[in-house]
Amino acid sequence: MGRRLTRSATGARTAVAHDIHWAGERRTAIGVTCLLYAALLGMDAAFGTLDTTRGTLWTGLSVLAFVILLPLRVSTAPGVLSARGLLTGNTVRTDSLASISWSDGVAQRMVLRDTEGNAVEVDPTVLVRNPAMWRRFDEDTRTSTRRGTLLCGAVTLRELAARIDRETARTVFQVSGL
Repeated sequence: MGRRLTRSATGARTAVAHDIHWAGERRTAIGVTCLLYAALLGMDAAFGTLDTTRGTLWTGLSVLAFVILLPLRVSTAPGVLSARGLLTGNTVRTDSLASISWSDGVAQRMVLRDTEGNAVEVDPTVLVRNPAMWRRFDEDTRTSTRRGTLLCGAVTLRELAARIDRETARTVFQVSGL
């Protein structure tokens, strides 16, 4: 689950790992947006103030909320990590990473930069909750380290690996009833 075989440019079959929780998060974004839209229209209609201008305003506000709430669709393939949004998409070579930095704040983000100058900003929980993606990413970052291209971010990577180890151990203990 969460993996699909595709053909690479050379014709070889490669495994692509996708975020297995993305579809559920998309449904949540759609549901919240529809609920917001219905509530806004319902309140305006109940107060007798609903007209074309306000209806257009509520529609625009709901579309904006959807764009903000829709998560990036993250996938990994050998040597590549891609993050696609509604209007944009970015890809970074994970087997030739130059830096990994951590952006703390309300929403934690991990910024990956490769030697070609490409950058992708990813929520680290996507890697935490998708073992197939993490394995692929971890393999590729080890390649970057071996090649000597990963000059900044080894500490960040170790922190993420420790976090994933904790999550894995917690899951094992929960499943085993300990």
